[in-house]
Amino acid sequence: MTDDAGIQELNRDWLDKDRPTNVISFAMQEGEGAGVQADLLGDVVISIETAARDAAEAGSQVEHELYFLLLHGVLHLLGYDHERGTAADARRMEARERELFTMIRTEFLSA
Repeated sequence: MTDDAGIQELNRDWLDKDRPTNVISFAMQEGEGAGVQADLLGDVVISIETAARDAAEAGSQVEHELYFLLLHGVLHLLGYDHERGTAADARRMEARERELFTMIRTEFLSA
C-alpha cells in the first residue's frame, strides 16, 4: 500500500508511465531471475489515494475497492492480461474478476 506519489514513482521507474495508477503487479516468475523463489508470485502495490477516489466515484466502499484491486493484481500475477492481450483475454480476465469478487463480497464483505 502506498500513496499516489509512491505508485507514480514505481510506474515511472519500472513501466515508463509517469502518472499515478491504482494498482501495479510485479511478477517474480517472469524475466531475469524467474523461478528463483518458486513459492512467490510477486508483489502487488496499491495506491490508497487512487483507490479512495475510485471508490467514491463508483459509490463503493474503500475496503471493497482495495479487495478488488488486490484481486486484480493477483490475477495479473497468475498470467491474466487485459492490457497487452486480446479483447478475448480482457473479457476472460474481467469475467474471472467478477466471479472471484462476488465470492469475496459474499464471504467476507457482507458481514
